Amino acid sequence: MDDVMKIGHLHLTANTQFRKPVQPDGSSTNSASFKEVLDRNVLKFSQHAEQRIAQRGITLKPEALTKIGNAIDQAAAKGAKDSLVVYKDIAMIVNVPSRTVVTAMDGSSLQGNVFTQIDSAVIVS
Repeated sequence: MDDVMKIGHLHLTANTQFRKPVQPDGSSTNSASFKEVLDRNVLKFSQHAEQRIAQRGITLKPEALTKIGNAIDQAAAKGAKDSLVVYKDIAMIVNVPSRTVVTAMDGSSLQGNVFTQIDSAVIVS
């Protein structure tokens, strides 16, 4: 069990595949610590987001988290700071540089909402 790390409802094992860290010059390195790699590859959820997810009964499976993570990578590549990420009937406001979900809404909470203080939107298919 030493090779399993639990983060919320995620369980990472020693054989979990991570993207290789990239240096500012574009080259990759293997010298990043596990924490640095984890911080680049795992979504974080603010306390507010965790409360909203629980209140609204939103569940995110590992494959959904992977797709959302890829969407955040795309937003980061375009220079986004705060993005609306829409996955199926779930909308999340994400701080892109920190990879932190700030809040989340399900389909019933989306109607009539106006999203402010975002600079981008990513629709995940």
